[in-house]
Amino acid sequence: MHVLVVDDDPLMLRLHQKVVARLGHEVTTAMNGHEALRLLRDGSYRLLLCDWEMPQMNGLELCRRVRQRYCSSYVYIIMLTARSGTQNIIDGLNAGADEFISKPVSPEELCVRIRTGERILALESREVTILSLAKLAESHDQETGAHVDRMREYCRVLAETLSEQDRFREQVDGDFVHLIYLTSPLHDIGKVGIPDSILQKAGPLTEDEYEIMKQHAVAGGMTLDSAIYAYPDARFLYMARDIARSHHERFDGSGYPHGLMGDAIPLCGRIVALADVYDALTTRRVYKPAVSHRNARAIILAGRGTQFDPDIVQAFLASEERFVDIHHRYAAREEKEARLLQPRTELSLSC
Repeated sequence: MHVLVVDDDPLMLRLHQKVVARLGHEVTTAMNGHEALRLLRDGSYRLLLCDWEMPQMNGLELCRRVRQRYCSSYVYIIMLTARSGTQNIIDGLNAGADEFISKPVSPEELCVRIRTGERILALESREVTILSLAKLAESHDQETGAHVDRMREYCRVLAETLSEQDRFREQVDGDFVHLIYLTSPLHDIGKVGIPDSILQKAGPLTEDEYEIMKQHAVAGGMTLDSAIYAYPDARFLYMARDIARSHHERFDGSGYPHGLMGDAIPLCGRIVALADVYDALTTRRVYKPAVSHRNARAIILAGRGTQFDPDIVQAFLASEERFVDIHHRYAAREEKEARLLQPRTELSLSC
C-alpha cells in the first residue's frame, strides 16, 4: 500500500516514515497540506497520515479537500493531534478523518491504527474484486445476472438457518453468513473459459459438450487458487475457491469434478449446490420452462442424502417461505424492468 505522511516537523516526519515503512508499505512524505494535496492527485495513495497543526493548509482543511475530490478509491485518513476535547473530535470527523492519535505518538499505537486502516481498505478491495469477477462471468452467460442475485439471497437464508442448529453454530457465525453472501456469485466464474457455443446453446448439450461444461468447476478453482497465491491474506478468496470447485459435488460422491462425498465437500459448496439447483429449477431458461416451488421442493427432497446434504435440505424446508419470497421479489422486479423497457423498444422500432 502507498502511504502519504504529512508533517511540518522534519523529526516527526522521519519517525512516522520509519514506522510505516517497517510495516512494509511504500512511503512518500510532504511538509504541508498543499504539497500533500498535489501528491494525492495521482490517485495512488490509500492511506494518509497527517498532522493537524501545519502552516499554509492544516490537517483539518486537508481532510476536507480530500473528501471533496472525486477519488477512484477510498483514502483512509489518520489525524495526529495534540488537541483534545469532544468538539475537536467532532470537527475532525466532520472534516473526514477516520482515526485520531494523540501526541506524543506511540509507534506501537501508530502501527495498530495503520493495521486497522489496512483491514478497512481490504474490505473495499474485497467487494470490488468479487463484483468484478462476478460481472466477468455474467458477460459470458446471459442467465447469470439475476441468477447470482437470487443465489446469494438463497445462500444467506440457508446459512442463517444453519447457524441456529447446534451442529453448525460454531462454524456458521455472522462472518460466515456475510462471506457466503459475498462470494457465492463467483460459483460459476470458471465459465469464462467455456466456449460460448456451448455456454449459450439453446438445446440440450451432447455428451462431449457436457464434459467440456463440467470443466468450469476445475477452471474456477484454478483461477481463484492463482488469486490466493498472489494475495494469500485475502481470506474471502478461500471460500470463493471452495465454492467454485465444489458446488457440483454430490453428497453421495457421484458429483464432479473430484467425486467428494459427505462432509469432505466444503460446507459452503454444499449450501451453494442446493441454492443453485433451486434457482435453476424455478426460473425459465432458453432450454426449459420454470417449474413451481412445489415441484422444485419435491425434486430437492428426492435428492436428500444423494445429491444434497440432508442438513442443508432440512434448512431449506425450515426456510422455504423465505425462498418463495425471494423468488417472487426478483420476478416482480424483472417484470417491472421489462415494462419500463417496453416503450423504448417500441420507439426504436418506429424510428
